[in-house]
Amino acid sequence: MQKQIIASAALLLASAGGLSPALALTQEELVARIQAAGYAQVSDVKSTAEGISAKAIKDGKPVRLVVDSSGQVKEQK
Repeated sequence: MQKQIIASAALLLASAGGLSPALALTQEELVARIQAAGYAQVSDVKSTAEGISAKAIKDGKPVRLVVDSSGQVKEQK
């Protein structure tokens, strides 16, 4: 269900022009992108006003992340 919500939100944003079609990713693709950026144990993936947010672990510490409309994975402060 959550995967469908993320995919639907990404497709809706893409069709509205707020997100490039290349970022209309499945949850698995999004998690793979976050893991490729050096994060582990990705969880709590959801759509927010800032982009797609998630929780993860980096260097043994929990972090909150956002994947913005350009596909950049950024830590939230």
